[in-house]
Amino acid sequence: MTYFLDKAKQQIRESIAQALGREIDFNQLEITRPPDSAMGDFAVPCFYLTKLTRISPNQIAAELKNKIKLKAPLKSVQNIGPYLNFYFDDKQLAEKVIKEVTKGGEKYGSLSGDKEKVMIEYSQPNTHKEFHVGHLRNAVLGTALVNLYRFSGKKVIAANYIGDIGNHVAKCLWAYDKFHKDEPEPTEHKGQYLGKLYTDAVNLCAENEDYKKEADVVQKKLESGDKYFTVLWKKTRAWSLEEFDGIYKILGVKFDKFFYESEVEKPGKAIVADLLERKIATHSQGAVIVDLEKYNLKQFLLLKSDGSSLYSTKELALAKLKFEKYKVDASYVVVDARQSFYFQQFFKTLELIGFKKKTEHIAYEFVTLPEGAMSSRKGNVVLFEDLLKEATDLAASETTKRHTDWPAKELEIAAQKIALAAIKFAMLKTGRNNVITFELKEALAFDGFTGPYLQYTVSRINSILKKETAKNLTNVNFGQLVNHKEKELLVLLAQFSGVTKTAALTFEPSQLAQYLFEVAKAFSSYYQEIPILAAEPKTKEARLALIATVRQILVNGLSLLGIETLERM
Repeated sequence: MTYFLDKAKQQIRESIAQALGREIDFNQLEITRPPDSAMGDFAVPCFYLTKLTRISPNQIAAELKNKIKLKAPLKSVQNIGPYLNFYFDDKQLAEKVIKEVTKGGEKYGSLSGDKEKVMIEYSQPNTHKEFHVGHLRNAVLGTALVNLYRFSGKKVIAANYIGDIGNHVAKCLWAYDKFHKDEPEPTEHKGQYLGKLYTDAVNLCAENEDYKKEADVVQKKLESGDKYFTVLWKKTRAWSLEEFDGIYKILGVKFDKFFYESEVEKPGKAIVADLLERKIATHSQGAVIVDLEKYNLKQFLLLKSDGSSLYSTKELALAKLKFEKYKVDASYVVVDARQSFYFQQFFKTLELIGFKKKTEHIAYEFVTLPEGAMSSRKGNVVLFEDLLKEATDLAASETTKRHTDWPAKELEIAAQKIALAAIKFAMLKTGRNNVITFELKEALAFDGFTGPYLQYTVSRINSILKKETAKNLTNVNFGQLVNHKEKELLVLLAQFSGVTKTAALTFEPSQLAQYLFEVAKAFSSYYQEIPILAAEPKTKEARLALIATVRQILVNGLSLLGIETLERM
């Protein structure tokens, strides 16, 4: 679907080309928002036109201003220095935007017709470890990217690649077998129990070389199919997977496909054997490597010297599986930035193999706490369940203060939705390339750049619309919406589709988060200065239609970020 704003921008480009009397590259003709709304609704810098005409930007703007022919919804054009500034007709702008959003509803802003099929792989927790705050950024970021890509019209397979074998599993099972096998099994929080075993095992193996050798033996036994350790692995693996499933349900995270490292280990070793035969891989001090020194990527390790597999071993088979079985056009892997060099090595190895498929690493920085970084190995992590409980308790306390008459069940539901919004938005509002220092009380604030603030804005609009709503847009006099704040809101709302598309293409949900915050701020300013329910009937009806449109944009945008809104707060 082509939306109102896209059509208006195309009209601007075509009117400039017609006035210039020659074809121009529309992709080079930038359309921006002026710093002050009094300077126009959109502006076109004429520097590109200068390259074509050899006339100064100021002069070409002055000449074109008188030649440009406009039609609705554009009303006028002015030249300000090297810029051509375009103004919308107020009534046309209001009518087009409000009707378009109202008709689109929850699908407003979405696109269709894109035939590209992509797989977005994210979350990727390791079994036998705890699910902590650091895992949250990946799960929340991945969900937002899946939502945005689907919204932009692409077919998306949401995939999770779970690390259910490897050295960390062997260490955990070694510790369980050596020190805890005769103890009663835990009845709850089994995943956390395994995480503690893993941390203990890491410390013990670091202090005692014999223990490390014993854990390495367990890994070899697991890979060779040892009956005892296979049974123990399956049982404890199920504990972790059950815990992950519960967390995903709370977060509202859904996957179309689960991959497991254990499924691609043998195919991965077969690929490594083939690479040795083809001389792409070589032996080095007993291990198997791909020499990438001439690409400044060092040596890429594929098998350890004892024959044990590595992440890279299995990743080779996974890449092949994704494209051959699921017929995707592209594979995007959401993994933190600390693995960037590994992925450079991996992609170069795929290239050398002749595997020419579109694969991309979507990197993000890690989450830290005010007191410092977290580590599963060191055991200084904040568990998701503990964080959610603390956040929910704080949200419940604040909500109870505001609404002493609410039923207990409503308070409970509202508190968890607010807590999840706080956590998710805090993970998404920051660009992927920036480290997040997560502070819970800051994230839970009901004002400022937070999830609860956006939820509160929606509930505040709900309370206004509940009193009296514009029921039939055919009777609305859009000519009543002439206040400059109304026009600013309308132009901002019309940008929603473009923002979601850009957020998807750049893998940056933070752009959508920032945009929604701007919309909420613009509404708050409008609400404080402009009477709505107290306005005369025709004006009131138009303003109610406007704020209903604001609400729809906020609800749609928050939904793409995986955040639920509340009827009241």
